[in-house]
Amino acid sequence: MAKQPMLKFVTTAREMPEKREATVRNKDFDEIYAEFADAKAREQSARCSQCGVPYCQSHCPLHNNIPDWLRLTATGRLEEAYQISQATNTFPEICGRICPQDRLCEGNCVIEQSGHGTVTIGSVEKYITDTAWEKGWVKPPTPALERQETVGIIGAGPGGLAAADMLRRAGLQVTVYDRYDRAGGLLTYGIPGFKLEKDVVMRRVEQLEQGGVRFVMNCNVGKDLSFDEIRAQHDAVIIATGVYKSRDLAGPGAGAKGIVKALDYLTASNKAANFGDTVEAFEDGTLNAAGKKVVVIGGGDTAMDCVRTAIRQGAESVKCLYRRDRANMPGSQREVQNAEEEGVVFEWLTAPVGFKGGDVVTGVTVQKMRLGAPDASGRQRPEIIEGSDYDEPADLVVKALGFEPEALPTLWGAEDLEVTRWGTVKAEFTSGRTALPGVYAIGDIVRGASLVVWAIRDGRDCAEALLGDLNAKAAVAAE
Repeated sequence: MAKQPMLKFVTTAREMPEKREATVRNKDFDEIYAEFADAKAREQSARCSQCGVPYCQSHCPLHNNIPDWLRLTATGRLEEAYQISQATNTFPEICGRICPQDRLCEGNCVIEQSGHGTVTIGSVEKYITDTAWEKGWVKPPTPALERQETVGIIGAGPGGLAAADMLRRAGLQVTVYDRYDRAGGLLTYGIPGFKLEKDVVMRRVEQLEQGGVRFVMNCNVGKDLSFDEIRAQHDAVIIATGVYKSRDLAGPGAGAKGIVKALDYLTASNKAANFGDTVEAFEDGTLNAAGKKVVVIGGGDTAMDCVRTAIRQGAESVKCLYRRDRANMPGSQREVQNAEEEGVVFEWLTAPVGFKGGDVVTGVTVQKMRLGAPDASGRQRPEIIEGSDYDEPADLVVKALGFEPEALPTLWGAEDLEVTRWGTVKAEFTSGRTALPGVYAIGDIVRGASLVVWAIRDGRDCAEALLGDLNAKAAVAAE
């Protein structure tokens, strides 16, 4: 009888790829985890229990066929594992790096629930596709048959790029419009290199270009090109702009110099550190933490990106203020641990009420909090502890409180584009169809600030629906 290749979780312990020492990695923007070696990837994949109801798959927004590609990896059939992986995920090597696996696939692994430690799904996913790139298995989207219909996609983030990939493979002529000078959206300018090195994103963009996707960069819709002009040029348009408007802070001194937005801060850092661009606001110190006492306000993954970036820029000290406790923060616990190892100090149950220093910030006035009764979301509501105020010294304050949608109907002169009371575009979640003929919307601009993996899911779903609509239209025209 052949030896059982799986179910090794009882005899083989969970292992992550080697993580570089904090005192070394906190000085550069390289990824902190090494690659699995082939033997280690096989060993860790073989821990999968191949359960009848794979909760890892059902809790993945893309419903990736995780058990199958783990089994193929464990048995050395890596090219087949890649084919299974990419069948449901346009960018598996990106999701393997930045998905919060502890909240999704790995957090719902059956053997994790039984106390044996989850399968390291994300690391294996990254290993499979990185190997596929090295071996030349990753191919540009070359369609078997070209079609005449054209699609314009506004936004070159993960949702827009996922839709572009699928539509181009189907033979459509695809043009992507974006306000930045490089494609990738938050993958390029929002997420630091220590989580996602930029050549990983750029090679995907280059692959799409090689496959015939056209990119129009530095294009502000509503300014350089109107929404109506884009609609007139294409048979269909997908809005995939994401949400870029930062939530603001009130309170005395909130307008002082030295209080900056998280996305501005991260964009400047990514341009300077990862692309070698000259960024004036970075060079003059406005968006540079070097030698400063830094306070980051917020508890999500963007806040984690900011605190870890500040450490690498050479900040004198870095503190993160969050109004709830560690157990109730929205950011990845893995990221919190990484940040603490690198020297970040977390001040739990604290909230800013004002800023010191007049024209230039010198500190944050902080109130201590406690957790009270649950709010509508079920999370305990923070309550102020009266008389607990204190001042936290700061030369640079980064606001990482989340993002809201821009007012697209106003910015684009498209008053007939329907939005919700939150400012998100009204669209069907499964297809992305809006009330405007031939106009679709996907990702964060529909669902609000969310995960990259959900944007990819939306892009793929929308592409499928759009193709169906164009095929139906063509069939009617042919009658």
